[in-house]
Amino acid sequence: MGVKDTAQTKAEPNNKLSDESVPSPKGKESSADQATSQEQDDSGASLDVIFEILKNSRRREVLHFLRERGEQVSLGELAEHVAAIENETTTDALTSSERKRVYVGLYQCHLPKMDDIGVVDFNQDRGHITLTEKADDFEKYLNRTEEEAEGRQWYQYYAAVTVLGAMVLAASVAFSLPGSIVLDLFSLVVGVAGACSVYHWSVEREELDSE
Repeated sequence: MGVKDTAQTKAEPNNKLSDESVPSPKGKESSADQATSQEQDDSGASLDVIFEILKNSRRREVLHFLRERGEQVSLGELAEHVAAIENETTTDALTSSERKRVYVGLYQCHLPKMDDIGVVDFNQDRGHITLTEKADDFEKYLNRTEEEAEGRQWYQYYAAVTVLGAMVLAASVAFSLPGSIVLDLFSLVVGVAGACSVYHWSVEREELDSE
């Protein structure tokens, strides 16, 4: 190997080092992005995230249970507690299928989602769940969400539609309205009742899908 070849060979590592050093600004940007992301995480959960978590009754029960216990709980006892509430019974009276349905839902969907946003610490391997400090961001909205859910009394809507139908019938008799007008009014009542039923079904379907 000549002097020229030797010089070229020694120069190659330096060329490689300079090529590898080019992406360094990108690395700096990545570090900055990570710092920004960390800063956003530390600042607390956004309202969109809070309402996304609290819109599901099962996740609300998880937060309640963890808040009441104030310590690390197992997935088994958490699933039993939530299943007993959903089935309006006691933990001793639960069937295996009732326990399993809630257990699987918590393990596969709800707890990982809550862990991702940092409101709970979910150890999937050990089946342990702990409430984090970020849960304080959810506290003031938790009671409000439950009050809104309790205030949604579907029987009131259907009672109102029934009263409306009775008023239409009474008016048709009292004022001897033509049959075409009575038919149109009853069609309106039926349409309102149908709209209430569809909306009621869609709300319950959304809650079931989210579970």
